Amino acid sequence: MSPSLITVSYLGAAALFILALGGLSTNDTARRGNLFGMVGMIIAVLVTIAAFVTRHHEVLIAIMVAGGVIGFILSRRVQMTQMPELVAILHSLVGLAAVLIGFANFMDPAIEYSGVEKTIHEIEIYLGVAIGALTFTGSVVAYGKLSGLIGGQPMLLPARHWLNLALFIAVIVIAVGFVGEPDHSRATLLLLAMTVIALLFGIHMVAAIGGADMPVVISMLNSYSGWAAAATGFMLSNDLLIVTGALVGSSGAILSYIMCRAMNRHFVSVIAGGFGTSGGSSAGISVEGEVQTIDIGAMAELLNHAKQVMVVPGYGMATAQAQHAIADISKTLIKKGVNVRFGIHPVAGRMPGHMNVLLAEAKVPYDIVFEMDEINDDFPDIDVSIVVGANDTVNPLAQEDTDSPIAGMPVLEVWKGQTTVVLKRGMAAGYAGVDNPLFVKDNTRMLFGDAKQSLDALAQAI
Repeated sequence: MSPSLITVSYLGAAALFILALGGLSTNDTARRGNLFGMVGMIIAVLVTIAAFVTRHHEVLIAIMVAGGVIGFILSRRVQMTQMPELVAILHSLVGLAAVLIGFANFMDPAIEYSGVEKTIHEIEIYLGVAIGALTFTGSVVAYGKLSGLIGGQPMLLPARHWLNLALFIAVIVIAVGFVGEPDHSRATLLLLAMTVIALLFGIHMVAAIGGADMPVVISMLNSYSGWAAAATGFMLSNDLLIVTGALVGSSGAILSYIMCRAMNRHFVSVIAGGFGTSGGSSAGISVEGEVQTIDIGAMAELLNHAKQVMVVPGYGMATAQAQHAIADISKTLIKKGVNVRFGIHPVAGRMPGHMNVLLAEAKVPYDIVFEMDEINDDFPDIDVSIVVGANDTVNPLAQEDTDSPIAGMPVLEVWKGQTTVVLKRGMAAGYAGVDNPLFVKDNTRMLFGDAKQSLDALAQAI
């Protein structure tokens, strides 16, 4: 294949990847964005194979078929509630691939550089392996936290920030010795030593982050995986891999920054384990007050007399798979002339956009789904707010208690409406470990039980 054709094909694939990111920016264009990304990746893979693979095609085809079968099975079996875990573990594979490619490239005797080119190539290898190793273990820990294999509480080691600083300095010091080292065996040992440190750094960095920050962690690891891919692209002199990695890395970083702003947090403090780690005094305080419950009949009557209804979904909706039931209720109310809207907090669920994806799956119209900033001022005019499995994102303590682990985080102010109905299994605290005084406010009613069963019954009642 001619170099010109390779370049044109790579440019086309890169353009499709950019269009894919643009399409994913809104709900109604997300499917088209995914299609652009798929076509771009098919072009990239086929051109790369045709241009650079000269032997052992049968091995490559076997591996690709095996990977495709595994991916297909996972896509069919994984529930929407498990998407955050799936995304985390896929990020770990990107990191692991960067580490393995880096070592393979470093140990390949056919690759020879000298002078400045050798120095630059060694820096590319070092960065690719370092970022890949950190991404690998950090993503594995994130998977463990999201899947419940590891507790959501942060792991607080003594002098943890000093430990992180020491690990970072060690990586820099080893880099100075690695780059330009003439003895290949010694350079290999230095690269291995750095890899071990980076693996440990990834474990400690994510383990020290509180559970309420996991949506930010997912987008942050997405960014890291992109930079690892970009470093690998420089290492392999593959322009498309550089561009693709840079797109993923920059978009993930921007998303992490946006989410941190939405949570009133500093990005640096999050990755340093600064949020949800202090165990503020409010985290262990039980909310005092009398809980007022409601039954299906009374809730149906409330909705039938309402003019304005706001639905606030949370991870509990995902767990109960209640999105289809709440979609049916919203359609029924809309037919009756009720103005129904959905209010989505930026960090609702366990990954960015989790609630939007679930609602889209249930065919909730895009034009009635709003972000928190768009509808928060409207709650005083809302007759009934339905909170489905949300906790931390509707917690007044974020505004009332400066010692709370969620202090300062913008929340959906559902308590300002006329009546709030909260669907939960019990009075357990949310993922941040903070009790919620919303549940005992005078205008709040609690509907305990499985959200899907309750909403299915409510759909029949209205």
